[in-house]
Amino acid sequence: MKKKRIREKFLGLKLLVAIIYLIIITILFVCSYRLLQAKNNIKPFEEAESVDDYTYIDIYKMSEKFAYYKDTNLGIHFVIEKEDTGLWHTYLVAIDEDYYNKYKEIIDYTYERIDKEPEPIRVYGYPVIVDDKIKELAIKDIASFVPEDNEVVITDDNYDNYLTNSYLDTTKPEKDKFSIALCITLMLLLTVIVLFVSTMFLKDKPVRRKSIKERDHGV
Repeated sequence: MKKKRIREKFLGLKLLVAIIYLIIITILFVCSYRLLQAKNNIKPFEEAESVDDYTYIDIYKMSEKFAYYKDTNLGIHFVIEKEDTGLWHTYLVAIDEDYYNKYKEIIDYTYERIDKEPEPIRVYGYPVIVDDKIKELAIKDIASFVPEDNEVVITDDNYDNYLTNSYLDTTKPEKDKFSIALCITLMLLLTVIVLFVSTMFLKDKPVRRKSIKERDHGV
């Protein structure tokens, strides 16, 4: 009977520890998942807070390039992003002109060269602060892109309000963002899982030794 009670206490303690580990594992798993989601979260361009935010724009209409960097083959275009509500926003996008054909159908539709409306194209990249030369060219050429009924006189003073202070550079690949919090959480999760597995396979050795001793003394 004494042996049975000791074994029951051991199994009860083992079960309690296993449950605690399972609770900790669940908490760490949820935290890891949320941290991973935050790490991989890609914001719309309008929500970018810094030049380190990887963002996207859904291009509904697109102009021909109004500025061009010959040394990098980088063309700057006006684009329109349309919301589900019908509102639209005008932004600047930089593309590698070698990939012009990818956008040609949307550009042709914008200038009414074709009638069929193409599907919007989602482009990704990092914001780049607009320099004075790009700003000057954008102010000069915006009138030829924006429909007359929606035309707003853009000046150096109100530029940021209508075109933001940056353009989306689609030629920059996404950088891997290292997350210390995620690494620590994953390490803790792995450690607790190992402890949980070790606990599940833990045998009641003290009880076994005591039972053998009692047997040898004829108890």
